[in-house]
Amino acid sequence: MDVLLLARLQFAITIVYHFFFVPLTLGLSLVVAILETFYVITGKDVYKRLTKFWGKLFLINFAIGVVTGIVQEFQFGMSWSEYSRFVGDIFGAPLAIEALVAFFLESTFLGVWIFGWDKLSKGLHLTTMWLVAIGSNVSAIWILIANAFMQHPVGYTVSNGRAELTDFSKVIFNLPIFSHYPHVFSAGLVTVAFFMLGISAYHLVRHNETDLFRFSFRMAAIIGVVGTILVGVIGHTQGQEINTTQPMKLASLEALFNTENPASLSIITIKNPFNDTLILDWRISGGLSFMEYNRFTGEVKGINELQAFYQA
Repeated sequence: MDVLLLARLQFAITIVYHFFFVPLTLGLSLVVAILETFYVITGKDVYKRLTKFWGKLFLINFAIGVVTGIVQEFQFGMSWSEYSRFVGDIFGAPLAIEALVAFFLESTFLGVWIFGWDKLSKGLHLTTMWLVAIGSNVSAIWILIANAFMQHPVGYTVSNGRAELTDFSKVIFNLPIFSHYPHVFSAGLVTVAFFMLGISAYHLVRHNETDLFRFSFRMAAIIGVVGTILVGVIGHTQGQEINTTQPMKLASLEALFNTENPASLSIITIKNPFNDTLILDWRISGGLSFMEYNRFTGEVKGINELQAFYQA
């Protein structure tokens, strides 16, 4: 098998496996912070028990996320060393800030939260959990800033065979980040909702702590509805952003070989690897135009036309 293909497969498997835990960390940290807030405000023991129950699962998920994240980050140096050398001064800056600020914030105060139940006041202990939740989301923002530069590089110039930073503010306020982070955050809400629904339903079926898990189930259902609506709406805007910043990616994602107006949305498309024929092609007429322009008409550039434009 081709070495390049193996490197791509390794990177894909590593990052997908890591991302199993990322949205759950974002969502579960927020849920635990909210539950402890209920406990501090009301003083009811049920909220304290729920906080500790979901907090333990958050700790397990957080630990696995850290380990898989370290392995994933190694991929840049192991498989894409030339890319890392070329953009390392820019790409590495947000990742360094994420580690020095956000990761240390959440990991430090997570330790304080774990061992501070009987040592800190209720308000101070609650503050540590909110700092963990904030740190988790700030961490996601900096990582997505680095990712946004990979998708849509800005604020740099090529000098001496390397990309050199010219405007860090452009990197921070890169257009994709305004849709990427809200989409990841809302995906975290959906993930934690179904995670809580599944575990709560399991305990309810077994008639185990029914009052406790009935509340968890209701809370998860509300979060799930809100998160599902948000992830759909924000995902729609992200699709429009991709058409602006990465039209070739959009055309490739939708297997749109030729420019269309109205443009159809691919449901399932399988291309013959040996020629330009399609083995299977199920599409929704006008669907891609609607995704990009909020109407069922509108031109979307195809792969062939974009390739000719880039080569001109």
